[in-house]
Amino acid sequence: MKTLYDVQQLLKKFGIYVYVGKRKWDIEVMALELDHLHDAGLVSKDEFIQAKIVLKHEHAIEENK
Repeated sequence: MKTLYDVQQLLKKFGIYVYVGKRKWDIEVMALELDHLHDAGLVSKDEFIQAKIVLKHEHAIEENK
């Protein structure tokens, strides 16, 4: 998992589509949804960590704009 698109595809497997309107907010909501999936035991620890790294990186990019 290397891109935000990859994270979106992971969430899509669970019927989760995120569109809030601002990219930064979308990333934040995706992180929350990912946390819920991990807490429920639906995604592996490796998938969770990789996705969180991607989201953190993308969020930092948006913060610097």
